[in-house]
Amino acid sequence: MKIQVRGTATFIYTGADEITSGKQTVVFVHGASLDHTVWTLPARYFVRHGYNVVSVDLPGHGLSGGSPLPKIEQYADWLIELLDALKIKQAAIVGHSMGSLIALDCAGRYTDRVRALALVGTAVPMPVTEQLLNSALENNHAAIEILTQWGHSPQAHFGGNETPGMWMIAGLMRLFERGAKGVLYNDLNACNIYTGGEQAAQNVRCPTRFILGENDMLTPVRAARNLAEKILHAQVDVLQQAGHTIMSEKPNSLLNSLIKIV
Repeated sequence: MKIQVRGTATFIYTGADEITSGKQTVVFVHGASLDHTVWTLPARYFVRHGYNVVSVDLPGHGLSGGSPLPKIEQYADWLIELLDALKIKQAAIVGHSMGSLIALDCAGRYTDRVRALALVGTAVPMPVTEQLLNSALENNHAAIEILTQWGHSPQAHFGGNETPGMWMIAGLMRLFERGAKGVLYNDLNACNIYTGGEQAAQNVRCPTRFILGENDMLTPVRAARNLAEKILHAQVDVLQQAGHTIMSEKPNSLLNSLIKIV
C-alpha cells in the first residue's frame, strides 16, 4: 500500500492486511539501495501471526517516491514520521545493514516509540572504503560487484540457497541494479559518515537482539559485539556459515532469532 509521508507517496508492504489498533507492530528497514522485498519471509510470518507489518521502501527506494536522505539521523526521523502517519505509537524495529543504523538511531533518540530492536548485519562505526564510495559515486557497476562479492559468505558463492531454485548472488545484484542512479552512493556515504551510533546504543532502553553472520566480511562479528556491550542486556545470535546478506543466506535461522525478540 502507499501512504503520504512529508507529502510524498511511500510504499509499505503490509501483507495485504490493514494496519489496525490493538495489534503489535513490527517495522522492517532494508539496507543500502535495496527495498522491502528482502524481508519477504519474516514479513509474511508476522502478518500470519497477528502482527501489523510495515516493511518499508525508504524515500527514493523501490516503489517509494522522493529522494534518498543523506544522513542516518534523517532516515530515523523520517521513520518516526511514517509511524505517525500510520497512527502507530510504538513498534518493534528490525533493520539490516544501513537499516540497522536507522533502527538503532530511532531506538536511541525516540525511546518511547521502540518496544524492541533487532539489528541484523550491523556494526558501529560502519566505514566504507574510498574505492567503493568512488565507484558508487560514478555509478560504476564495480560497486555492485564488490558489494555482491563481499556481501556473501564463501559458502554462498557455491549455492546452497535454502529456497530451492533461487540464486542468491544474482538476486542481490539485480536488486542493486534496480536502484536509481545515485542512491547507492548516498546510502553508503550515509553509513560512512554516521557518528551517532555509540551514543544511540547507550540510550537504548528496549530489549535488543543482534543477529550476525559468522562470515560477514562487511560488518564483522567483532565490531558488532563491541556495540552490543553498550546496550543493556543485549542478546547476540551468531548464525553459522552466514555472511552479510543474512536474509537470503540463512532465512530460517534469521526468522527463529526474530521470533525471540519481536
